[in-house]
Amino acid sequence: MPSLDARLEAALALIHAEVHADIGSDHAALPVELVRRGRVRRAVVVELTPGPLDVARQAVARAGLAGHIDVRAGNGFAPLAPGEVHSASITGMGARTILGILRRAGEEVPPALVLQPNDSAPLLRRWAGEAGFHVTAERLAAGFWNYAVLRFERRPGPDPAYTDLPLAAALEYGPHLLRAADPLLLAQVHADIAHLTPLAAPGRPTQDALETARTALSWLTDPENKKPALRGR
Repeated sequence: MPSLDARLEAALALIHAEVHADIGSDHAALPVELVRRGRVRRAVVVELTPGPLDVARQAVARAGLAGHIDVRAGNGFAPLAPGEVHSASITGMGARTILGILRRAGEEVPPALVLQPNDSAPLLRRWAGEAGFHVTAERLAAGFWNYAVLRFERRPGPDPAYTDLPLAAALEYGPHLLRAADPLLLAQVHADIAHLTPLAAPGRPTQDALETARTALSWLTDPENKKPALRGR
């Protein structure tokens, strides 16, 4: 069983549930470690593709956890019974692919989610606001690039994570990451500004993106804005 890389370790740190589903699990490394470390009592692995499905089954068997981890073939949340799991994770996919899975599930999405998109994390933050979820914790994990890892929980009302933050910057870079002044985030914002500056011009989308990055940098470097991040589980 391979050890978890930084992005999956970050996801694991945000998961704690009685019954958890890992959607598109591939090698099943995350659910195996969730059970081993006592983060979950039982896990369900869902995998659509036959090859990774076999790999997941073999990994669970080698770990001796067949009694705690159920491996199922299927697409997204379809193999799960309504209310069967308390939380779910989707990692290592593009944000639009993750959005498709969530939207097809509709009301069957469990009350807690941990998502690690390979790109476009703002799409998931916007979806959460529309779907009645709050972002309760965020991490950045270093890898080929900085991976955002997000925990969402279904809660009523406006999301307090965005209170007193510049909204465009918080949606783009993450409200909890801004409040924590995450060093990886600061480096990312500097890189974004360097990349966008020669491309930006009035009327271009790159101009808006540059202004958002500059706003984020202003927040991150102003000592008055160094507030503790709101902590998730």
